[in-house]
Amino acid sequence: MRVIVVGAGVLGTMHAWQAVERGHEVVHLERESEARGASVRNFGLVWVGGRAAGEELATALRARTLWEQIGARVPGLWFRPDGSLTVVRTEAELAVAEQALKLPDAAERGYRLLDAAETRAANPALRGRHLGALLCERDAAVEPRLAQPALRAALEATGRYTFLPGREVRDVVGERAVRDDHGQLHEGDLVVLCTGAWLGGLVRELAPELPVRRVRLQMMQTDPLDEPLTTSVADGDSFRYYPAYGGTALDALRAEQPQTAVAAEHRMQLLMVQRQDGGLTIGDTHEYDQPFGFDVVEDPYEHLAAVAEELLGRPLPRIRRRWAGVYAQCTDTTRVVHREQLRDGVWLVTGPGGRGMTCSPAIAETTAHLANL
Repeated sequence: MRVIVVGAGVLGTMHAWQAVERGHEVVHLERESEARGASVRNFGLVWVGGRAAGEELATALRARTLWEQIGARVPGLWFRPDGSLTVVRTEAELAVAEQALKLPDAAERGYRLLDAAETRAANPALRGRHLGALLCERDAAVEPRLAQPALRAALEATGRYTFLPGREVRDVVGERAVRDDHGQLHEGDLVVLCTGAWLGGLVRELAPELPVRRVRLQMMQTDPLDEPLTTSVADGDSFRYYPAYGGTALDALRAEQPQTAVAAEHRMQLLMVQRQDGGLTIGDTHEYDQPFGFDVVEDPYEHLAAVAEELLGRPLPRIRRRWAGVYAQCTDTTRVVHREQLRDGVWLVTGPGGRGMTCSPAIAETTAHLANL
């Protein structure tokens, strides 16, 4: 078959990967010269630990397996099964971690509760004061700014993949073709639209009642830290954000330990991941009300830096990058993704929210199955 994939973010690239893996030919269109949206403006986390029980966790676990398999074949992804530590600093946070160990799927998530000494042994860079950490052994990471180019290079090596950047799709023609803004018609046997947070224009025409919203985030990256961060790191506010941790202990945490005003206003948690060059990616915020601001706000960065320095027990390296990004999220946040067959041979796949980097290989695998690739 000849498959037309629109959108070269991680979700579109993984759909191209699944099609080529099944022996098909792929023409891959991207309106930018490279992916520039949420797929490169994230942590690169393959985040299993906090996922909701059921379909979301199953999708994340399958994706984790696929990421490892793909990473073994594409070293440029820099896939690393380093796990994560959610560091607890109060008794209320510790109670949430202890309750998480009692989940029926705790073993699948790779949960273990470490005391303060075990936490420092697992990640010596965490020299700050804390009570311990919830370890999730199944979490992993890749390099978000390198992932799509590395995957495309592997796809191009098959001889069955063509990447066409700078092509904005203006129309879906019939059931198996698209026309780009150069006037060129691209015909195939299947069209898969993975347009990310681009929800206007053609997407609105094709799916006017699309149950997907846009979410804006802010993040930053430091100069290289002079030591390895052996795991990804989260703070106790992550318990408030990820659905796995719901329960009586979390209710008590919210009642006894309110977030700071700035963290609550910007719906914040701390995640921290070390990049290949040693720098730290730190975030993030969540903004849901549109229109979004055109500028970045300083208060959240100051909060994130303060929490990161408390966990590390030392000043951060110089901040060298700050950025904002926008991703698409299903309005029903219990859904992993919005997947819709618009016409007989045309599928739209969007709205994974903050799960996109984690779940994209498994989401693409399911699309391939449903479309009989």
